[in-house]
Amino acid sequence: MITASSNSLSASAIPPRLAKQFWQATVSRDRRADGTFFIAVRSTGVYCRPSCPARRPFRRNVVFYLTQGEAERHGFRACRRCRPDEASSSAALVDRASLLLRDSASEEGVLRLEAVAAQLGVSPGILRRAFVQVTGLTPRALAAAFRVNHFKNFLRQGKDISDALYEAGFGSSSRIYERSNTQLGMTPATYRKGGMGMKIGYTVAKSSLGNILVAATERGISAVYLGSGGVQLASELRAEYPRAQISRDRGHFELWVREIVRRAEGKAPARELPLDLQATAFQRRVWQELQKIPRGSTRTYTDIARALGRPRAVRAVARACATNPVSVVVPCHRVVRADGSLAGYRWGIARKRSLLRKEKVRAVGKSAA
Repeated sequence: MITASSNSLSASAIPPRLAKQFWQATVSRDRRADGTFFIAVRSTGVYCRPSCPARRPFRRNVVFYLTQGEAERHGFRACRRCRPDEASSSAALVDRASLLLRDSASEEGVLRLEAVAAQLGVSPGILRRAFVQVTGLTPRALAAAFRVNHFKNFLRQGKDISDALYEAGFGSSSRIYERSNTQLGMTPATYRKGGMGMKIGYTVAKSSLGNILVAATERGISAVYLGSGGVQLASELRAEYPRAQISRDRGHFELWVREIVRRAEGKAPARELPLDLQATAFQRRVWQELQKIPRGSTRTYTDIARALGRPRAVRAVARACATNPVSVVVPCHRVVRADGSLAGYRWGIARKRSLLRKEKVRAVGKSAA
């Protein structure tokens, strides 16, 4: 995938080396480059995705922009064939639908896709495609994830497993044990303990991505959260492990923190980082596969599923990426949709885009040297 070091670069300020890479990606219709830059054609006044199937223009008529907003400010309109402006409208639609699904998950029954689509004034087919494009999940899979989150909240409150089970809307105990194997990373009985007996130290470091919370046990790193507020990140950690002994402590793993910040700036790994994670066998396989993706490169959810020998497990791969607790260390940000555009990211699409750009620029710089 082709990336640049800053969104602030204008068309005229894009370095010739990057412009050359952009043109190569355009000629080859590289889907992995979609979303990282846009190609604008002076002779037609249209801007496109790099993978647009339309006939390639002459190089002298092409201008590159890093955002669709920049292209539109310079007078270009979106191509009707590849619809480069569709991603933002799809994201807004998914945000609104997700709120409806989240709220209904705590009630007796989750809203059906048709009901959600009707409330938003779109067809079920449009809504389903938007979800898959933006998140890699179907609305049904996301609704199931919300229901599991409600179940987790009931367990944290100390409710009995059977009471939490039915209050969250599950019809049988077998259903939640099936879900828990994928989304809890442990059995409900174990999760209900809320990390009882665990000793977790954490610290919050600064980076260009904002604050980075790093939490670890004596065995290895258990969490890497990204956000703007350190207090909020610490609250999320405590909410995930309400009965663990959690304290602020940097001294025992300062080298790990420095290494994570280094990677967050797009630099190559300088040391191995031990992990101490709760995970199912499938989640571990996915996370290990993600760690094989070279810095500066991306893979699709389908690529990962095929690499695992499970080509039909694309949705399960997407869920494993979404539940990755150690961002940056397990680089789930390097997984993109089938069309090469960026899918949902727990810590925000802007951070995902920034991580990819930093890694690409560093990787390109190293190879050029």
